[in-house]
Amino acid sequence: MGKRRWFILAIFVCLFAFSCGRELMAEHKHADNHLTAYNHSLATILVEYASAVYMSDLTQLFTWTCPRCSGLTAGFDIIELLVDVEHCLQSFVGVAKDLNAIVIAFRGTQEHSIQNWIEDLYWKQLDINYPGMPDAMVHHGFYSAYHNTTIRPGILNAVERAKKYYGDLNIIVTGHSMGGAMAAFCGLDLVVNTEAKNVQVMTFGQPRVGNAAFASYYSQLVPNTIRVTNDHDIVPHLPPYYRYFPQKTYHHFPREVWLHNIGVGSLVYEVEKVCDGSGEDPDCSRSVAGNSIADHLVYFGVELMCETWRSCGIVMDSLAKEYGKMDVKGNIVFSRDSILRMKTETNIGGDRM
Repeated sequence: MGKRRWFILAIFVCLFAFSCGRELMAEHKHADNHLTAYNHSLATILVEYASAVYMSDLTQLFTWTCPRCSGLTAGFDIIELLVDVEHCLQSFVGVAKDLNAIVIAFRGTQEHSIQNWIEDLYWKQLDINYPGMPDAMVHHGFYSAYHNTTIRPGILNAVERAKKYYGDLNIIVTGHSMGGAMAAFCGLDLVVNTEAKNVQVMTFGQPRVGNAAFASYYSQLVPNTIRVTNDHDIVPHLPPYYRYFPQKTYHHFPREVWLHNIGVGSLVYEVEKVCDGSGEDPDCSRSVAGNSIADHLVYFGVELMCETWRSCGIVMDSLAKEYGKMDVKGNIVFSRDSILRMKTETNIGGDRM
């Protein structure tokens, strides 16, 4: 067993060595000054939404009474909570009145071991063409998690309902890890297929999702995008870039903001470096080895993980089961109407609605 682990480690080191070369720049039509400006305060708010969506107690989550549903996100009005049990996915749509925006959040991976999921990222291939974008390729797993599950129709329906209730608000999409990849596809979908205006995407520890052609299209269509990376977080380095196969390799879209510490001894402070418009700034996270799982799981001091690592675990009391809608495959939707009815009848968090 020990020899097998050393063999796997040796393979990863070799793959990373091949991937550390300088990558080709995507030919972005937008100059750096046309990309979104980074807002630290907004990042510290959105990371709390990206953390809350990991909660497995659905009753607490859809009534916004969970341990992670306070602080900078207090008063959030859930429109719809979506749980695709078949594919182990979870997201919610709601309105943050302080941001004057619809917020959409996607959960990252929930597995017995995040180590296994990260190891799988090394082998993901660019294997499907993104519809309507010549030469743009993405990985079918990332694409399908958003487009080919119950998540997408639920999100689009909830956005329309949110606009009906609150007017034509801005839309902010966020997520961590795999949830960041889904957030990117969601933001692009809203712009391209629903002609939504004022869509902003901010992700945390997001993996690469497509090739340079896709990155170029994406940055033109969703320029108001920030990818926050943290120090030596391994996931933004994956799937790897192979300099010997430039047409088949993955490429990040801009703009990255790299969190890292500088200093010596007790004189250490965190820097938030706003990177260039290439998506693959060699002076940002690519300038260090991506070798830390710990850096992947905490951003701005906020935990971005499930309470316990287990296989697609959810918790519902009998009341939640009564008010949620479940299909034959066990996928669950909690809508605003059922939440309002439940809060009224049980007086849970009634002062927030």
